[in-house]
Amino acid sequence: MLNQKPFSPACERNQQPIAEILKHVFKPVEHVLEIGSGTGQHAVYFARAMPWLHWQPTDVADNIPGIQAWINDAELPNLQQPRVLDVSQDNWPEQRYDAVFTANTLHIMAWNCVQRLIYNASQKLELNGYLAIYGPFNYAGNYTSESNARFDQWLKQQSVHSSIRGFEAIQELATFYSLELCNDYPMPANNRILLWKKTS
Repeated sequence: MLNQKPFSPACERNQQPIAEILKHVFKPVEHVLEIGSGTGQHAVYFARAMPWLHWQPTDVADNIPGIQAWINDAELPNLQQPRVLDVSQDNWPEQRYDAVFTANTLHIMAWNCVQRLIYNASQKLELNGYLAIYGPFNYAGNYTSESNARFDQWLKQQSVHSSIRGFEAIQELATFYSLELCNDYPMPANNRILLWKKTS
């Protein structure tokens, strides 16, 4: 039923501009692993917008029923059943993927989980596969907007582990795990899409 599906206004606002970037970047891609699918709105929207992709949504166990509700209503042949994936655990799929995508996850997880996410994403990517991360980032230790500064203070009030991540720290991790930065796309609402390619 429609009223049983979780709904995120932020997902509703950002899915179209994200899709415009991904439709270009993911043209050669077939299999995508989404980390932290949240409500499931992005998975449905992107699978519908990019019918050549096989989209695998994942999240922690508590969020799976909501994602399943969106998938059931969408009835898309290229949208896989949601899988439980907790980045702090070793329950990653055995399969390798042409691309890994995650949106608005790095700033709500602990730094050791960010490290595990980047590492495991690199391990699950095929050679020349893409890692795409959407969300807010700081540059040279500075906020990119007053709204991001306020958002970061709010995050830290919610959890001592949460904060907007610095681009340089994420880039250092990615480089260490053989991920080469391809692009840094500016997005609406002071967000970015960072795109890396696995080089070895």
